[in-house]
Amino acid sequence: QVQLAESGGGSVQAGGSLRLSCIASRATRCKHEMLWYRQAPGKEREFVSQMRNDGPIRYSDSVKGRFTMSQDSVKNTVFLEMSNLTPEDTAVYYCNMWGMGVQDGYATADCDFNVWGQGTQVTVSS
Repeated sequence: QVQLAESGGGSVQAGGSLRLSCIASRATRCKHEMLWYRQAPGKEREFVSQMRNDGPIRYSDSVKGRFTMSQDSVKNTVFLEMSNLTPEDTAVYYCNMWGMGVQDGYATADCDFNVWGQGTQVTVSS
C-alpha cells in the first residue's frame, strides 16, 4: 500500500507564499489521480486541485490563479505552490492518491485504492 507524507506547511502573513510537498512511499503503475484537499476549522474538507496521469490539472475556483500543482515523477512527489495567500486559505492541507482500478489498460483490484496523507497545517495571518 502506498503511503503519502505531506510537508511544507507553516505560518505566513497574508500575501505570502508556501510550497507544500507530498511524497509517495513508492511509485505505482496504476492509473491514478493525485489531489490536494484542505479542511478549515469547523468546515468540511474541500477540493483544492487535481492531477491525472493523462489530463489537465484542475483547480477549485477559490485557488485558481494563485495555486499551482506540479509533480516530480522521479521523486514520486507532487507539489502545491501557493501564492498571494489570504486568511481564508488557513486549513490543514491533505494529499490524496486515488487509484482508478486500471494498470497498463487492464482492470485490477490492486489499483483500486484511496490513500490520504496525515495533513500539513497552513496558517495565514492578516
